[in-house]
Amino acid sequence: MKTLEIDILLIEDNKDDVELTLHALRKENLANKIHVARDGEEALEFLFCNGTHVARSFDHPPRLILLDLKLPKVDGMEVLRRLKADPRTRTIPVVILTSSKEERDLVNGYNLGANSYIQKPVDFEQFRNTVKNVGLYWLLINQPPVTDGLAQPAEQSSPAR
Repeated sequence: MKTLEIDILLIEDNKDDVELTLHALRKENLANKIHVARDGEEALEFLFCNGTHVARSFDHPPRLILLDLKLPKVDGMEVLRRLKADPRTRTIPVVILTSSKEERDLVNGYNLGANSYIQKPVDFEQFRNTVKNVGLYWLLINQPPVTDGLAQPAEQSSPAR
């Protein structure tokens, strides 16, 4: 029986938030591997297996992406836009985990295909519980499509004549 590997991609530039998120996910044993991208450019290279991640195999995408919006080099909205525009990555659940309180960020995030939008709690324990609950839902409760590493576009059937 094949063991299901669960990888998460955390896209976050704030060192403290990275450490808190890693701590919460590891404490709950929610992922086999947590990849961290510290800016939008690195995240795109990881996801599309180019640049510094050219040797990475595309047949094992992350099961979940935790995305901050305020990132250096390429901002989170652009990362989300590119991710959801590509058929290979569009079905990967993306949870925006950000400090932004801007309504336009929330609306734009959902319009671009985010699966969830969560404002980061300031309190350490609330932050830890939020990350734990996000992980539990998206990795253990939610049913992702089976794609063998690549999301396939839905087949279009022709209307009956």
